[in-house]
Amino acid sequence: MDCIVFLETHKSGSSRDAIEAAVQMGYFTILLTQQMKKMNQREEYPDVHQMIFVKDLQDKDVIYEKLAIINKQEKQIKAFISFVDPFVRLAAEMAAELGLTSLSAPALYHMEDKTRFREILNGHPAAPKHAVLSLEKDADTLFHTYADQLPFILKSPVSNGSKDVLLIKDKEAFLDACTYFKRQSGLSSLLLEEYVEGPQYLIEIIVEHGTVQLAAVIEQIISKEARFIITGYLMPAPLSDSSTEELQTTIESIVHHLGLTHGTCHAEMRKTDSGWKLIEINPRISGSAVNQLIYESTGISLVKETLKLNLGDRIDCIPKKQLSAYAHFITIQGRGKLIKVTGKQKAKTVASIKKVYVKPRRGSILSAPVSMGHRYAYVIASSPDKDEAVNAAKSAAEKIKFHLEPI
Repeated sequence: MDCIVFLETHKSGSSRDAIEAAVQMGYFTILLTQQMKKMNQREEYPDVHQMIFVKDLQDKDVIYEKLAIINKQEKQIKAFISFVDPFVRLAAEMAAELGLTSLSAPALYHMEDKTRFREILNGHPAAPKHAVLSLEKDADTLFHTYADQLPFILKSPVSNGSKDVLLIKDKEAFLDACTYFKRQSGLSSLLLEEYVEGPQYLIEIIVEHGTVQLAAVIEQIISKEARFIITGYLMPAPLSDSSTEELQTTIESIVHHLGLTHGTCHAEMRKTDSGWKLIEINPRISGSAVNQLIYESTGISLVKETLKLNLGDRIDCIPKKQLSAYAHFITIQGRGKLIKVTGKQKAKTVASIKKVYVKPRRGSILSAPVSMGHRYAYVIASSPDKDEAVNAAKSAAEKIKFHLEPI
């Protein structure tokens, strides 16, 4: 029996889409998880054929023990993969050790930590200026060292989803940020980056034996610049041919410098007067609604193509259709315990709506957004007309209401 082993998954989004795609491709799916909550909610993962608990997914010896048991069950492992931070590079390394398709694990390693990829790209035309700050140093002294660079970005080297990414405009914000970061266990340094202005885009990248393909270029709509909360995604991004060509060249150069010759990643770029600038790069497809958004726009399942890349099969990123697709995310103001959510069915009846998703359960504590994990629902619309897709998604989102009990 041919199977694909996944290291961890989220309950929804691209990582879960990948498991569903594996089932559709005819593979037996095995999930290794370190979250007992998933084991207790086993019935909510019908697409996972076999779920195995591993206390620490960074412990390769224990994982190999589990794989030995799988092999004794006459299951043939064809791919070993993760779509979840921080297991992407580990899965790639172990796949190579198992004699499976080999991805560019060193490049994935560089992308896992923001300090590492900044150092590799130091001096690259697309790389904003940066510095590494030690949290052991006096915050007041640090501020005066970099005050002439205001405004700038402070972030954790291992942040994702806009968590722990702060825009610093003055001394008070800097000192507050240092105090905040010092409270975090295991964090000894911060990454300071030049603040870059300009529209922001999400680029999904797939590299097959050195050939770089931009599988998707998506415009991001940022509602809260201080925390960089993205509430809208438009595919395809409205870019000129010349801008797209320049982006392709820039991405190829970045990928080459990082050493990625076989694998996937996604980058966040800003288009500035001095060219494209790299804001983030991560060693996997974006999470949440992005795979679904790409599918509604092009007919391409990027997680399926990623699985094919890991299986050693040829990929196919040629669009099957060409529509505009828009994903609109919902946040709330204030804080409270969720009593109920209304309007979901009404949202589904809006013309051009393809998906409506509400994340939190009754009783969850909700709050105003400080990271993208505080986006509590989304809707996706697609249409031949860009404005129609955007308006439909926003109209449907307005029908969804979160009813909270103050706490």
